[in-house]
Amino acid sequence: MTTLFYLAGAIAILSTCAVIVQTNIVHALLYLILSLLSVAVVFYTLGAPFAAVLEAIVYAGAIMVLFLFVIMMLNMGQHTRQQERGWLTARVFIAPAIMAALLLAQLLNVMSQVDYELGLTRVGVLEVSALLFGPYVLAVELASILLLAGLVSAYHLAKK
Repeated sequence: MTTLFYLAGAIAILSTCAVIVQTNIVHALLYLILSLLSVAVVFYTLGAPFAAVLEAIVYAGAIMVLFLFVIMMLNMGQHTRQQERGWLTARVFIAPAIMAALLLAQLLNVMSQVDYELGLTRVGVLEVSALLFGPYVLAVELASILLLAGLVSAYHLAKK
């Protein structure tokens, strides 16, 4: 089970990196679906089968397939690919890289302080929400800023 966990985690990381560097939007969405399915496997190996099923059905099964069909219907063509290659400069990734580094530092800090075992434990919504909006509020806020930056960027890119 541990091997499956690490294999699924590695696949999730590699496919997510492939989403970022892919210039063909259909291929990027297929890699994103693969990433979401591997995250579902990670959830399952951690003892959360309900979260795994929801991840697979809702995200990979419904939303991403809907995105895939819409993008295939729009049929952007070669002009869009060349325009995206022009946008992919190193300067564009500075702010998201800084925020991702802060999130990684927060994750490593939390992982170094917590003594935990991989096992089946039941944690309620109240405990999770108390932790997310208590000692880990900085990580939650950084993730929300990163998502907001992605939303604003997508709006400005699609505005034309």
